[in-house]
Amino acid sequence: MSLDADIILLRRVPLFAELPAEQLRLIAFGAVRLDLVPGQVLFRAGAKADCGYIVSTGKIELSGSAEKREPVICEPGALIGEVALFIETRRPATATALAPSQVIEIDRKLILRMLGEYPYLAVRMRSILADRLSATVFELGKVRQALARIERMPRRN
Repeated sequence: MSLDADIILLRRVPLFAELPAEQLRLIAFGAVRLDLVPGQVLFRAGAKADCGYIVSTGKIELSGSAEKREPVICEPGALIGEVALFIETRRPATATALAPSQVIEIDRKLILRMLGEYPYLAVRMRSILADRLSATVFELGKVRQALARIERMPRRN
């Protein structure tokens, strides 16, 4: 994949969508492209996470999470491991290629260096993440209300 194609892919990722072309080019230039064959494991649950991955082609399955939920299928444009771009963490799930796939690996050091060199990027990314967190908290509030309604319902014997 070319540098220009990687920049187009980065623009599809909500976290990077509003970044200037110059910064997208820096991320694309610093990224590592990985080709995966079906069944190949990209990372395992519990592994140290120091980068994020953007699915470029193919399909990646996330399974075996701590919550034991249904597997998640990540397709082109999906960012896997967003939190690892900013803080030290561990992988909550195992990522396995379901089809011939390509991902671009973005190292946390690259993102943190960019945030240090371009403080306005830090402000913009903080705003994006804060908006998403607020939306999540709002949705969790709706779930809490629904659960409270269920708890108040008369029980059938």
